[in-house]
Amino acid sequence: MLIKEILSGFGQFSADEVFLFEEHIVQRTFSKNEVILEQGAICQSVYFVLSGSFFQYQTNGITETIIDLHVTNEWMFNHPSLIEQRASETTIRAFEKSEVIELSLNNLHYLIARSQSFLFLAKIFNQTGARTHLFDSSFNPIQKYNYIKNVKPLVVQVFPVKMIASYLKIAPETLSKVRANH
Repeated sequence: MLIKEILSGFGQFSADEVFLFEEHIVQRTFSKNEVILEQGAICQSVYFVLSGSFFQYQTNGITETIIDLHVTNEWMFNHPSLIEQRASETTIRAFEKSEVIELSLNNLHYLIARSQSFLFLAKIFNQTGARTHLFDSSFNPIQKYNYIKNVKPLVVQVFPVKMIASYLKIAPETLSKVRANH
C-alpha cells in the first residue's frame, strides 16, 4: 500500500506533505512472536500494519487475555499508554511475520507543527470506538461474533478460535458453536 493511500483515509495531503510524512516514518518487519511493545514499557509510536497480524494481550503470569487483534490495513498502538505516557498494561506481539510503518509520537508532533493537515491524523486515536462499542453493548455471543465479522472481517480469517474467543470474552466452545451455525 502506498503512503498516499494510507494518508487519503485522513484527508487531502499535498505531495510535499506526503514526502514529509514518508521522511518521518520507519518501515519495520517483525518475525512471528516478536514483541513490538512489552507490558510495562511506555508506548511511543503508532503502527500501520502493511502485512501480517498482531495480538495485544494482558498476562497475570498464568493466563493471557486477548485485548485486541490487529490485521492488515489498520493502525495499532496501546491507547492508554500512548495517550497518557504511562506503562503499558498489555504486550503487543506479532502473530505471524508482519510488516508495519512506525510513526513515533515525537515525529507526529513534528509533522503537526509543520502542517495543520497532519492534525487529521488524530483520527488514528478514535479507532478504539469499535472495541468500546463491542464491550459496552450487551451483545450475546452470536451478536459479538457477527459484529467482529462485519467490523474486522480479517480477524475471523487469521486468528484461531481460542484467540478470538478470548478477545470476545466468551468461551472457545461457545464461539465454535456460534461459528458452526453461521
